[in-house]
Amino acid sequence: MALWAHGGFLLCVALATFAQNTTGFAFGLLLLGLTGLLQLAPVETVANVSSVLTLINAFVLLRNRPQLAPRLMALILVCSLAGVGVGVELLGLLGTHERDLLQLLLGVTIVVCSLLLVVRSRPLAQLSGGLGFSCFAGLSGVMGGLFSSAGPPLVYQLYRQPLATQVVRDTLIVVFAVNALLRLTLMACTQRFDLQAGYLALEALPVVFGLTWYMRRHPPAIAPKALRLGVFALLLLAGASLMVQAINSV
Repeated sequence: MALWAHGGFLLCVALATFAQNTTGFAFGLLLLGLTGLLQLAPVETVANVSSVLTLINAFVLLRNRPQLAPRLMALILVCSLAGVGVGVELLGLLGTHERDLLQLLLGVTIVVCSLLLVVRSRPLAQLSGGLGFSCFAGLSGVMGGLFSSAGPPLVYQLYRQPLATQVVRDTLIVVFAVNALLRLTLMACTQRFDLQAGYLALEALPVVFGLTWYMRRHPPAIAPKALRLGVFALLLLAGASLMVQAINSV
């Protein structure tokens, strides 16, 4: 990568970190979308970077014992980990033979997930059934395996439930960390974790931690609705652009 590309990558990391701290789930999607839009690095490499940062960030956030619902956690983990395996296998197939299709799929995913930011869901009176959690967790795992961006489906499902906010937060952090660990293990075992991903993750760490530390102490003086709309616009632009690029290259 040229020097300007490293600067562009760090700018994308900063924007993705800002989005993560304001929405709770947009880091991986926005990082993939922006770097893909600017053609800074391959999708597979950036997804590996996102997995590393997710895992390290979880260790930092979970310094105390997490608050979890054990049975629900077990169900979510089983289904999401199975989904990660499917997603990694799909990534191997699409990354080798159909890179344009992979980019198109990423673009569609980003556009759909951007809509979740502006769609308000009603809280549920009672906990959803096991089938519902299994479906959302499995889909989340597939997205995690493909793009290291497992957040949107599970975030949408859990925040609708009659659960304590701390339980939801800690559950999401643990699930995403375990998913990231499995994904990294599978990628390493199949020799698809390249050195460039390791170097880029090291570059990104100071930006992620520094910006997160600053934003916790100095929250942006912007209305939450305006922040969500801004992140929505960034995701929509990145996703739509990736789709156009993929279609034009066919």
